[in-house]
Amino acid sequence: MIIVTGATGFIGSNLLAELELRQYKGLVAVDSFGVEDKWRNISKRIFPYLVSPQDIDSFIESNVQKIKAIIHLGGISSTTENNVDSIVENNIKLTIRLYEFCKNNHIRFIYASSASTYGDGGKGYIDSDDIEYLNQLSPLNPYAWSKNYVDKYISYDRYVNKNKSLSVGLKFFNVYGPNEYHKGLQASVIFHFFLQMLQNNTVNLFKSNCADFKDGQQKRDFVYVRDCVDVIIWMLEHQEIIGLFNVGTGCASSFLEVVESIKKACHIECKIHYIDMPEKLKKHYQNFTEANLTKLRSVGYTKEFTSLEAGISQYVNEFLNKKNKRYEPNYI
Repeated sequence: MIIVTGATGFIGSNLLAELELRQYKGLVAVDSFGVEDKWRNISKRIFPYLVSPQDIDSFIESNVQKIKAIIHLGGISSTTENNVDSIVENNIKLTIRLYEFCKNNHIRFIYASSASTYGDGGKGYIDSDDIEYLNQLSPLNPYAWSKNYVDKYISYDRYVNKNKSLSVGLKFFNVYGPNEYHKGLQASVIFHFFLQMLQNNTVNLFKSNCADFKDGQQKRDFVYVRDCVDVIIWMLEHQEIIGLFNVGTGCASSFLEVVESIKKACHIECKIHYIDMPEKLKKHYQNFTEANLTKLRSVGYTKEFTSLEAGISQYVNEFLNKKNKRYEPNYI
């Protein structure tokens, strides 16, 4: 069995599609469906097991001998979520329970961390699992704090308590691509810019709130979801690799570059309208992110990451422009 939590979500549904394509057997999809369109993300899939999150603990205990790996992508992913109690339950306590289960039973554990743990980037974007370094990071919101908390918990358990585990944490940067449609305001800017461009030929960009960046020149490391899936599966197949790893392209792109890439993919022109950044976002906003891939490369991952222009072109032409078939191409 390979258990994937967050199975109907953005990265999880893409991962399960690829695992199925590569003929992995015993796939277990764990998630809640709610009232959103998340069900569409797995509407083409048939799994041996479909498990509700509230049943995950009993399910893994009763199937411990069959489980090859748990890939934990579930939880609260909104960077603006302010219900910290809910974040603690879903992002911290559940992750730690799954980690402890895998550690105690010598099972591979791959979990989603986040580049948001780096805060304003003042300490760099080095995917070190050194406790002192992790303690120096200053996450800007409860979601990011929860991810850093788990990173520290596992690193402390490994290096201070000397407990051995087959765990790896992946610090995803700004992921975009198919099956993010249900995420609403938390969907990528690529998705939102595309919709704005089609609806009114205008794209809204936040004015800069930092003297170091001109309007539209704020930069993020945008990584295509298929690249994230490739890294996850590589880690699944290389269980000797443990620790924390960045998952990004290693090349930051400005929001203006994103707009230009979408315009090129859509073959249209548009206006850019700069708007004030909401006050509630200003203290949580990352003006720059860029993955340091030295560590990932050092353990043997050699596949190149998709460039921004190529990723946006594929996303637009194979998915977004096919409104009624966004979930249906070969990959999905």
